[in-house]
Amino acid sequence: MDTILSELDPLLAERYAEGGRVSIPPERLLRAALLQVLYSVRSERLLMEQMNYNLLFRWFVGLNIDDPVWDHSTFSFNRERLFDEAIAQAFFAHTVLLAEMNELVSNEHFSVDGSLNRPGFRGGSNS
Repeated sequence: MDTILSELDPLLAERYAEGGRVSIPPERLLRAALLQVLYSVRSERLLMEQMNYNLLFRWFVGLNIDDPVWDHSTFSFNRERLFDEAIAQAFFAHTVLLAEMNELVSNEHFSVDGSLNRPGFRGGSNS
């Protein structure tokens, strides 16, 4: 993540506000949004709750133990203001490039079974 963010620094630097209220740094927003996706946190409100007590989340985002956590509405507003298609494409392009450089991906075919195998669940096409 640090490597990707350092490569995106010029693009993220453009997103800092020159005046007005202090906003959330784009790097921290991106880190928090990544945690939300990776840990399947359903909402910004729950993400901020996690940030309040989860030291791993705080460390990853760059908050000290006594730093205040953002209000969920502030997080949502800043995320919508700072992130767009250009940031997302650049982030994922750098992620794929880094994975390729470290030989973590291949061109071999693979399959994923996304069916739900729960007792009593009758899903899928052959139920």
